[in-house]
Amino acid sequence: MSANRVFPTQSITHDAITLRTLCASDAPFIAIAGADAETQKWLPLPKPYTIDDATHFIGEIAVATQTAGTGIVFAIEHNDIFVGCIDVKRTEWVNGDCEIGYWTMPEHRGRGFMTQALTILSKWVLVEQGFVRVEVRVAVDNLSSQRVAVKAGFIREGIARQAGRVHGGRVDLIIFSRVLSDLDSE
Repeated sequence: MSANRVFPTQSITHDAITLRTLCASDAPFIAIAGADAETQKWLPLPKPYTIDDATHFIGEIAVATQTAGTGIVFAIEHNDIFVGCIDVKRTEWVNGDCEIGYWTMPEHRGRGFMTQALTILSKWVLVEQGFVRVEVRVAVDNLSSQRVAVKAGFIREGIARQAGRVHGGRVDLIIFSRVLSDLDSE
């Protein structure tokens, strides 16, 4: 329940990273990333992932998520180049907590863009949107995403057993969190 609240439609820019609303021209990039073997390994996306799936995600799923107040989806750009997607989901306005999920285009992995985007978005959610807690949930074997969370200032809390679903079945998820007071040390 969103309590009639929604995230504002806006771009967020810090240094060379911009988080912006998805647009139709992002579909080819999303289709490539969605079909990538590494992305498919960790996300329960349609298989095969097609341009139609990407178009549906942009035009319907992302829009419905924001309209319902349950989250918001952003394209990530570095110097105007599409490098990935990041979203706020499982939003609880009354409790002031939510989850952030993310994926990076294959050719842009390991370059620090996602760490920057996660840092920017978590600060925006905590400071600008008034949330108290942000979570990231990562499969225990997804070491790259775990590194991103830690480098972005998230603290590992524990493991939620069998809390995730991937194409291979159920997986344990490591729960990371960032709370407003964590920003005091920055």
